[in-house]
Amino acid sequence: MNKEIMIQIQNVTYAYEGDEEGSKLSPVLQNLSLDIYRGEFLAILGHNGSGKSTLTRLCNAMAQPDSGKVYVDGMDTADEKLEYDIREKVGVVMQNPDNQIVATIVEEDVAFGPENLGVEPSEIRRRVDSALRRVGMYEYRNHEPHKLSGGQKQRVAIAGVLAMQTECIILDEPTAMLDPQGRREVMQTIHELNREMGITVVLITHFMEEAVQADRVAVMDEGQILLLGPPREVFAHRQVLLDSGLDIPQSAKLADRLQQLGICLPGDILTPDDFVSSFRAYREGKR
Repeated sequence: MNKEIMIQIQNVTYAYEGDEEGSKLSPVLQNLSLDIYRGEFLAILGHNGSGKSTLTRLCNAMAQPDSGKVYVDGMDTADEKLEYDIREKVGVVMQNPDNQIVATIVEEDVAFGPENLGVEPSEIRRRVDSALRRVGMYEYRNHEPHKLSGGQKQRVAIAGVLAMQTECIILDEPTAMLDPQGRREVMQTIHELNREMGITVVLITHFMEEAVQADRVAVMDEGQILLLGPPREVFAHRQVLLDSGLDIPQSAKLADRLQQLGICLPGDILTPDDFVSSFRAYREGKR
């Protein structure tokens, strides 16, 4: 993995405003530090209220930490003059794609960001076509967004971020409102952008099966990083995850259940492929 840092979060604490003027609620993030590497695929897990979405806002300069620093490609997010430069580097895709669609035609929606940046029309045309092709939505360029499926809408939202020529995409539970087919479409798109274009991907998700596909997994709890590392290392801490209100992948659950029944399987099974190959090896060993 490329070890060049794309986003650096240093000892960040953040609390939302209270009801009374000047008051603050309890911190959502507490002295949190995290390096996000250029070109990596990082999944972030955590129960509701653990600070995941707040972290997204800080990385995109939509909010500023109460203490500590956030740097995007070396730029301090607290510097207001760099706000647009930072948002060109880091794009955000939210959970509900309908909240990001602003036009009545797909290609116009994708063009919205570059137009606001004052990009030349010919360059906008090139970016829009390229972005839609990248997410497999070029043939729908003249369609009305509201008539698309949930997965297609989310891919259009991703295309809108790509058209800004962003180097990092943060996706805040982008598959939470989708059916299984839509989830597969979006995850395939995310992998292609990461592997083929080298775009840094930060995926906030509740789906363990999505997290195991990442290069690294960060587990948040009470505004801090509880676990951080490759998926097999993180998911080895079964009880820590359960105590934090999280789950483990279905394949790992099934393997654990079979082990309780006396079927000897490896303890690091995470995916269906892992399970099938391990169970096949067990069966062959019993012959």
